[in-house]
Amino acid sequence: MLVIIGYVIVIGSVFGGFALTGGHLASLFQPLELLMIGGAAVGAFFVGNNGKAIKATMTALPTVLKGSRHTKALYMELMSLLFDVLSKVRKEGLMSIESDIDSPDESPLFSKYPGVLADHHIVEFMTDYLRLMVSGNMDAFQIENLMDNEIETHHHEGAVPAHVIAKIGDGLPAFGIVAAVMGVVHTMESVGIPPAELGILIAKALVGTFLGILLAYGFVTPLSSLLEQKLEEEAKMFQCVKVTLLASLNGYAPALAVEFGRKVLYSTERPTFAELEEHIKKSKAK
Repeated sequence: MLVIIGYVIVIGSVFGGFALTGGHLASLFQPLELLMIGGAAVGAFFVGNNGKAIKATMTALPTVLKGSRHTKALYMELMSLLFDVLSKVRKEGLMSIESDIDSPDESPLFSKYPGVLADHHIVEFMTDYLRLMVSGNMDAFQIENLMDNEIETHHHEGAVPAHVIAKIGDGLPAFGIVAAVMGVVHTMESVGIPPAELGILIAKALVGTFLGILLAYGFVTPLSSLLEQKLEEEAKMFQCVKVTLLASLNGYAPALAVEFGRKVLYSTERPTFAELEEHIKKSKAK
């Protein structure tokens, strides 16, 4: 929704300002200039990226129209799930969660938290390291190093769409210049026509530069920034799981281990200690 609002503000400010200065909006409607700029950008997109990057970008683009799913409620679900898992381990031993981590979709423990269960990446991350904890063959330092490497790999993979969109945005002003140069070439070969018509051709050529810059900085590049922010939010889920499990491995009680996880969250979504405690109590009562 914010993306659409932003686009409306960009269009209203630029084109509205142009109209208020006495400009004719019809003169900015140059579909052939858009064809040259847009077509060149799409072509460069396919040339400069492999199949995996293209697929990742096409998958990520629709998400920019959706609000963030990483809310305080989701984080509280995650920490309640971690508390339940670690409490079960503390009471019944590590082997008691083996069936839960092998089939989280069928686990009564995980099924209580559908918001977390819907994110297969975080569920897989959590269950993989719980499985390593069950095996008992790795210490906290080894697991922490492995977690860091996996989070870094996930971050690099998730950053691909943002980088691709950023490169397209960087190229649009240049493609706008290409369209403008093509217009100038057409103007120069028509130099014998009356000055009034010549002026129209020059104006059309300049629209190419205008469109390239506007599309880059008003429409495409902001999407790259938004995708980066979404990726950083997603990384917080992994960090929360990481520090909570490591705290448990180091001997902290479930309530304290979850507190470690709460502390790494952004302040805008971080629940207070009392809020989290109340949510855990309600979850236990279900």
